[in-house]
Amino acid sequence: MRPTSQLSLRQNVYDLLKSDILKCRLPPNSDLREQSLAERFVVSKSPVRDALLRLEQERLVTVIPRQGYRVAPISIEDARETFGLRKVLEAACVEAAAADASDETLAGLSVFRGLQGAESKIGNDVFIAYNCAFHSAICIASGNKRMARVAIDLIEQMERMVRYSVEALEASSIVLIEEHGRIIDAIQQRDRRTASRLMKEHISQAERRVINSLSRAAIHV
Repeated sequence: MRPTSQLSLRQNVYDLLKSDILKCRLPPNSDLREQSLAERFVVSKSPVRDALLRLEQERLVTVIPRQGYRVAPISIEDARETFGLRKVLEAACVEAAAADASDETLAGLSVFRGLQGAESKIGNDVFIAYNCAFHSAICIASGNKRMARVAIDLIEQMERMVRYSVEALEASSIVLIEEHGRIIDAIQQRDRRTASRLMKEHISQAERRVINSLSRAAIHV
């Protein structure tokens, strides 16, 4: 097998395993066995081990001494810390986008003003993907690649937290889309202060929903 094929195989195993964790197909605290995963993905243990180590660095997997690996738990403390960091990073991203992004880039954000099917019930997977894409697009529009990458990593890693608040998400999806529209308005008008304030408020509302849902699910620090 050529080196490029090996890299592709390792990346594929990592992508599949990460997706299973973020979508809660592998719930928090699930045991992860190298042999079982290797058999599932029809690969050797080596790419599985590499994927697990990468996911450990992203705090999605924990190492249990002399036992193996486990899907990292979700804690209220971790949720608060992550939301706090997102507020700082995404507020900085919207300010940078409003100040420096091209008119064409800002106009392109209008695609997130609505979501097909928003007048009826929106599936959780569809809305979560849309929401992630919206926040990621604004981070990219900032033009600061390093800051955008860190922010997007946090957004992606929070998917499983968001899935614990799906009932609240269903009830408020239309409101969230409207909030996105107001954020887009401020950015396109190059109103940095308003854009930053709206983004912080938007993320704070998400934090309250997620924390309340984690509390009801009896997930503790």
